[in-house]
Amino acid sequence: MKTTLTLRQARLAALGAQGLVRRRPENPAGRSVERTLQRLQLLQIDSVNVLSRSHYLPLFSRLGPYDTAIPDRLASRAPRRMVEYWAHEASYIRPELFADLRAVQRRVWMTAHSLPAEVRNRLSEEIMAVLDGGPPLTSREIALRLDGGKAKDSGNWGWNWSASKRVLEDLFAAGTISSAGRTQQFERQYAPTACVHPAGEAALEASDPQEAVLRLTELAAQAHGVGSVRCFADYFRLPQRDTATAVADLVRSGTLRPVQVAGWNTPAYLHADTVIPRRSAARALLSPFDSLVFERKRLEALFGFRYRLEIYTPLPKRRYGYYVLPFLLGEQIAARVDLKADRERRVLLVQAAHREPDAPAHTAVELAAELRMMADWLGLEDVIVKPLGNLAEELKLAVCRE
Repeated sequence: MKTTLTLRQARLAALGAQGLVRRRPENPAGRSVERTLQRLQLLQIDSVNVLSRSHYLPLFSRLGPYDTAIPDRLASRAPRRMVEYWAHEASYIRPELFADLRAVQRRVWMTAHSLPAEVRNRLSEEIMAVLDGGPPLTSREIALRLDGGKAKDSGNWGWNWSASKRVLEDLFAAGTISSAGRTQQFERQYAPTACVHPAGEAALEASDPQEAVLRLTELAAQAHGVGSVRCFADYFRLPQRDTATAVADLVRSGTLRPVQVAGWNTPAYLHADTVIPRRSAARALLSPFDSLVFERKRLEALFGFRYRLEIYTPLPKRRYGYYVLPFLLGEQIAARVDLKADRERRVLLVQAAHREPDAPAHTAVELAAELRMMADWLGLEDVIVKPLGNLAEELKLAVCRE
């Protein structure tokens, strides 16, 4: 018979698996960052910097104020403990996952496949020649090195920027080249993968795709605590059919256990190593790209919280704001706030603040403390709450008392 979990047990299992039940450590160091990455498996990267780079925020949610130089160092200095690759979109991952993700990589982004083969091959050889034995270069620097930075007319396809950029992205997606670090403008600095990955040339050895999906599915299940095939597939963007096969194998081996979650209509699975905490002491602002909120249907099923990223929604149609962070308090998502770091004025702007139904009475007080902590971490001197949303007035008073 299937084990039955209450919705609260499933919620606590998910929070525990994501490292969001305990109070944050004091003075988090490099090991804390590495342990958090080990738990989450990945940190999604995004170019939006209205508040902070997205990969910094999940670490802050779990560790509190930490030195962002730590993940920068882990991703840019040998032996790297974080490398970039496609996972749940572009992500920092543990180096051990690179070969498996490369084996199941089916994403085509800024593809060069439409280029004539001779142009594509020539550009690939030229890019690799520029990178081999030299320093890591950004895409702009590579374009300048190609033919001295001058476009060569070859009919419709020459040595032009768009063509070289597309080939460059294909080489990255293929795993042939990697990011050795990022500039202050957050541009990738490309280098051959063997020069970046701590395993060197061995990093390029092929993984068996079926075994890779099996391993990645188990890691996704670990990071979820409890979830469905859809959830596990979404974590690393795996094909659902292959993930379902892997889940069946993991059930047979005892690694996953089928469970019935109260109120869920889809089959769910509990990882054998999942510990269901008794309670959660969490207080965290969650990035729109936090791994807890990746799968929106699961988020709603667990917390009764419907969440949509409105960055690309026209302003008049936005309901909650541009860069909205859910606020986790204990076992509930108690509020959501639209945040912006006004670096010129050195203030953290709360553009809007909305309370969720059944939020605890002390939500505004706890959120005010979290906002003060975030502002300090970001090097901002004050928190300003604008009068938009059903929590704004109460939050403004709480911030003033902080």
